[in-house]
Amino acid sequence: MSLSPAQPLTGQASARKIRVLVVDDSAVIRGLVTRWLSGEADIEVVGAAVNGKDGVDHAEKFKPDLIILDIEMPVMDGVTALPAIRKVAPNARVIMASTLTQRGAEVTIKALAAGASDYIPKPDASQLAGAADYKRDLLAKVRSLGARAVSAANLSQVYDAAALGSAGARAKVPPGPTLRTVTQKLVPEAIFIGSSTGGPEALREVIEGLAGKLRVPVFITQHMPPLFTKILADHLSKQTKASVVEATDGLQAQPGAFYIAPGDRHMNVSRHLGVTRINLSDAPPENFCRPAVDPMFRSAAEIFGEKALAVILTGMGQDGLLGAKPLVNKGAQLIVQDEETSVVWGMPGAVARAGLATACKPIHEIAPAILNVMRGVSV
Repeated sequence: MSLSPAQPLTGQASARKIRVLVVDDSAVIRGLVTRWLSGEADIEVVGAAVNGKDGVDHAEKFKPDLIILDIEMPVMDGVTALPAIRKVAPNARVIMASTLTQRGAEVTIKALAAGASDYIPKPDASQLAGAADYKRDLLAKVRSLGARAVSAANLSQVYDAAALGSAGARAKVPPGPTLRTVTQKLVPEAIFIGSSTGGPEALREVIEGLAGKLRVPVFITQHMPPLFTKILADHLSKQTKASVVEATDGLQAQPGAFYIAPGDRHMNVSRHLGVTRINLSDAPPENFCRPAVDPMFRSAAEIFGEKALAVILTGMGQDGLLGAKPLVNKGAQLIVQDEETSVVWGMPGAVARAGLATACKPIHEIAPAILNVMRGVSV
């Protein structure tokens, strides 16, 4: 996943620390993660729970901004605890701590569908001491998700103060993105979607709205490790009744089918005599990610040019920004998810702020916008 520090908060309300609750039955992992987070100036660990039941009690007591919730625990596991936690602490973002196993992937996908904001694959406890990548990913996710919760709380204070007429209070609405106008609109021959944090549920809604209505293939890069992408494809296929598969190298793309890049491999496309095929690559990660959106977008620009339609959904970091530029230069249209409905407005926000998007829509309007583009209608 594309990892970048959360931007510092600005405005009338003073920034506060991100309040985190750690729920894990392993004393080693719980202690190490707690020390990592407590060592950061902008993060405060408000509690550490040893199982899901304890986690629900702590969530109700401390009302944290963010909860790191282990999946496999005694007494009450993380998936069972999740709905109860969301009930007692509805504003808290939840990161599921998952193992890199078949069961871990299956349970994680179910947890994301049940309301978890994100997940983090954790290494074995015996390997944690040297897990620099795990620490980096964890801090980035905590900052990205937690900062939004803190920002929302601070903005709420500003709006409340303004409503009460407090001196100097100003409830300012951030300016919207600058959208790009496309003068010549060709009907796309392929659709390319990038997503990350919050992506699985966003993809479900988009695919559900497109199922059975397209005559072109759809290529999807969702930041996920191996095993997880196959489980995600199967899960989305069952949920939406669409043909959603994990891509394989050399596979011929079919109209109306959805292809998800496999974990740890970039997905590109090629075309010969009108036949589009998928090409998988072991090239180095980009934006700390493999698969990454940027190489897929570059491939789309090279092969389809202005007849490509690009979409960027919720996700942290800015993967997709560099790849969007050659697409835009070729005249392709690019739709991004709006900030309000994004779990994290990193990836779509980067493109929107750069003035590369042709439309910025809430998640429930993304599929209709895509269908409008396919009909040659302005979005």
